[in-house]
Amino acid sequence: MAEKQRIGIIGVGLMGHGIAQSVLRHGFSLAFVEHPGNQPTEDLLAAGARAVASGAALAADVDVVILCVTGSPQVEDVLLRDDGVLAGLRPHTVVIDCSTAMPSSTIRMAAAVEAAGGRFLDAPMTRTPKEAAEGRLNLLVGGDASLFAQCRPLLASYAENIVHAGPVGSGHTLKLLHNFVSLGFATVLAEAAACARRAGVDSGVLLQVLAHGGGGGVVLERLRPFIESGDDSGFRFTIANALKDMDYYTAMARELGAAHLTAEAIRQAFALTAGAPAGSTVPTLIDRLAAGQ
Repeated sequence: MAEKQRIGIIGVGLMGHGIAQSVLRHGFSLAFVEHPGNQPTEDLLAAGARAVASGAALAADVDVVILCVTGSPQVEDVLLRDDGVLAGLRPHTVVIDCSTAMPSSTIRMAAAVEAAGGRFLDAPMTRTPKEAAEGRLNLLVGGDASLFAQCRPLLASYAENIVHAGPVGSGHTLKLLHNFVSLGFATVLAEAAACARRAGVDSGVLLQVLAHGGGGGVVLERLRPFIESGDDSGFRFTIANALKDMDYYTAMARELGAAHLTAEAIRQAFALTAGAPAGSTVPTLIDRLAAGQ
């Protein structure tokens, strides 16, 4: 039955474009909402995708709506606006939110979708646009277990590691925990690399020492090309998004009454560099810290 599902996506950005490519490659029909923030969509159209004007028009003509937008305000807007998804939602349509969002907002949006007759999963992702295009994302899924099982073939079209985290909101909770750890490592490594540059430490020696010691791991390897040659293509996550995610994490921790001293320091590091040019990526944090910005 999953092969016959009609899929819609809102948010054809760096990650959403890769998801769309993977969904089409696996034989699903696909429609997407036109938006200035989309990546070029000529390849999707050539592969059979259709463009529509609004979330309502999309929801009226698909079985599953995938959301891949920036965060909770954007999720709420595309669902609740006058011409949004809920305005056109058909009974039993599934909404899968792959955005990074506040769990408390996610629970409210899931209730709104269900009140409109639909069903909801939060399925935030980890990894990069490269893996999205290859169909090799990691997904952290919150929602009803039977709905998760029903949607798994679709999820597997763009992800290779899929975890059912628990009830609605659990996926977004785990995503914020993951990003806190990942961005925390990145911030520590960036600050160390910036300090090493000021001290005149050879970057190759620094990388060798870290890789063979406590600094080794996925985040170091993503930062390595930038430390070696200024190439940030392996870590295309913006400082603006990093600050947004750390804002969400610290807000979630406050709601839970959890400790967040370290998280607040990481958030402040990104806040101090939030004046970077639009699109500046996390690796460029090294340059700004080295310059004392």
